[in-house]
Amino acid sequence: MQNDIQQVLKEANQVILGKERQIRLALCCLLARGHLLIEDIPGVGKTTLAHTLAKLLGMNYQRIQFTSDILPADIIGASVFDGKNHEFKFHPGPIFNQMVLADEINRSTPKAQSALLEAMEEHQVTVEGVTYQLPEPFFVIATQNPSHQIGTFPLPESQLDRFLMRIELGYPDPQYERQLLTGINRHSLISTLSTQLTPEQLQNLQQAVTDVHVSSALLDYCQAIINFTRESPEYHCGLSPRAGLALLTAAKAWTFMDNRDAVIPEDLQAVLAAVAGHRLRSGNNDSEAIVAPILAKVAVH
Repeated sequence: MQNDIQQVLKEANQVILGKERQIRLALCCLLARGHLLIEDIPGVGKTTLAHTLAKLLGMNYQRIQFTSDILPADIIGASVFDGKNHEFKFHPGPIFNQMVLADEINRSTPKAQSALLEAMEEHQVTVEGVTYQLPEPFFVIATQNPSHQIGTFPLPESQLDRFLMRIELGYPDPQYERQLLTGINRHSLISTLSTQLTPEQLQNLQQAVTDVHVSSALLDYCQAIINFTRESPEYHCGLSPRAGLALLTAAKAWTFMDNRDAVIPEDLQAVLAAVAGHRLRSGNNDSEAIVAPILAKVAVH
């Protein structure tokens, strides 16, 4: 299975050029059973990354384009009256797929955004009092444009907290951009990819992540990070218990990808910016800058 993980990373790096760390974080997020938020300007490969992962992992994939007039029923589905049988029949929406791309999620209203909350947290949706289970594995990748762009509705903290990680792709380095300019279309390249893992194998890997060992000393370090964010004047509010669990789970997945069986402090540090950057309110929006005081001031146990 470790070879399969490395092959997924290798194939993805052939499509998304020069973004090895971001691709690794995205796969780490999936192995940790989390959801991923990609925040960046249009045109840097956010949608391509989601489609690439879905193809390599053999997952049913659906893109939902969020707009200002999208309704919750457009996402989760609706009950429609069946005149023949004289009853209402539920028609599932695009959320009923294993991987869902919520494209430009912050261009929709808060009401539409909230339609994802139950699905992301409980892996189910409730319509007119009836609960429907979503397929497994279930993974949401949401993209959002920078908040200063026209026509955006900022995601509230409760919605941001549903995402295990937030990453940014950024502009490509010059040598990779030259390859993009002179090479074949990236979307055409996706169609040539072959599935490296089945959804069933992915679930087995997700289960294996939970068996990664965490020592008492590592838990002390994790708690020290959490307490620092709550006590430091650097932040308006600290990490919640759910954020602490997210940090630990992501670190275990990062450890597993390195084919190790015990988390070390460097694993926590590797995922800290992606996990905590969107949860900590400070005067900066750059995830690396947000967590820099933590890495500088919290001693490793």
